Order: sequence, then structure tokens, then C-alpha cells
Amino acid sequence: MRERWDRPGRRASEVAVIDLLLVVSELVTNAIRHGGGIAGFEVTPTPEGIRLSVHDYSDVVPAVAYGPGALPHGHVGNGYGWPLIIRLARDIGIVPRSQGGKTISVLVPMS
Repeated sequence: MRERWDRPGRRASEVAVIDLLLVVSELVTNAIRHGGGIAGFEVTPTPEGIRLSVHDYSDVVPAVAYGPGALPHGHVGNGYGWPLIIRLARDIGIVPRSQGGKTISVLVPMS
């Protein structure tokens, strides 16, 4: 992916690549654990960053998806995924899929 992003005058920093990998990991993990599995996955480079779209089989919209990105109270071992996504990604959108389930789309800045 990095070779598709880097161009003269535009290079992804190591931190941006790590952020991208963390967001991918969290979105895919959430689709598997809470969304009935992955129905599809798309990666689209844009001038601002990388747009990720993860399709799953659940119609349930995570309540915390549009929250402030607050960490869970106390250490319970989970609940850190959405706060991480909210802090690292932009333009979070969740739309129903015509065949059931939903698509979660985010933009991860690469600069």
C-alpha cells in the first residue's frame, strides 16, 4: 500500500502507516467479533489519506461509534477499539447494506 501512496512531494510517515494498520486491525476485529464476520473490505487511496471500508453482516450500529473516543472505565480487557478508531481516523460513516449488514467507512490521514 505504501508504494501506492508515496509520490514525489508526498510520503507516508512511519507513524501514519502504524496508525493505518491499527485502524485496519480494529475494524476487521470488530467485524469478526461483533458483526458476524467480514462481508467485504476495500482500501482506496485519496489525496487526504486512505479510505477504509469494512462490510459486515450485522445491522447493529455500535453505540460508541460516534462518541468522543473516551477510554473505558477501569481495565476490563476490551472496549479500546472504537476509542482508537475515533482518535486515529476521520470521516467515520456507517451505512446499511442493501443485502443486510452494514459498511463502516473511515479516512485515515497519511501525512
